[in-house]
Amino acid sequence: MSTTKGQSRPHSPSTCFEQGRDGFRTPYYFREAPAAPDGAPSPAPLLVETARVVRFNEADPLNIVWHGHYASYFEDGRIAFGKRYGLGYETMSKAGFVAPIKHLVVDYEAPLRFGQECRIAAALFWSDAARLNFEYEIRDMTGRLTTRGCTIQLFLNFSGVLQYAKPAFYEEFCLLWRKGVL
Repeated sequence: MSTTKGQSRPHSPSTCFEQGRDGFRTPYYFREAPAAPDGAPSPAPLLVETARVVRFNEADPLNIVWHGHYASYFEDGRIAFGKRYGLGYETMSKAGFVAPIKHLVVDYEAPLRFGQECRIAAALFWSDAARLNFEYEIRDMTGRLTTRGCTIQLFLNFSGVLQYAKPAFYEEFCLLWRKGVL
């Protein structure tokens, strides 16, 4: 579904990770990347899920998770992604790069409460640019969607210089992704 600037995208009654091509889920925030110059389609998103329990210090006086903590929940998803696919903060650091968040979106659908267990899904979507496009959804253990969001991360070297081309370690990762090895 396409939208023009200023229009909001209607919320799906199901999830931002609906079943799509090759059993992966279709994007809610990011569109599928264009085909490669050789006509090959962009690779399917890479997906990981992890579970966690809401801690006492994350709940506000209403006994619901304070809205600012959801960024750390998304980070839990990225850390699980890094462990699963070998693209974690340590890998980036060893290669001489960091990937700070440039853009963060959080859409709240239903509250999480202290002691409640939830599942965090994180999906990395293909981009030909030197950036990481992650989408997230958080569901309680009944499957109810509580939160969805996305982040865009850009690569900087340790001197703080923005990388316009993919760093070599990420180019290698993308090559494996495109070949279907990941």
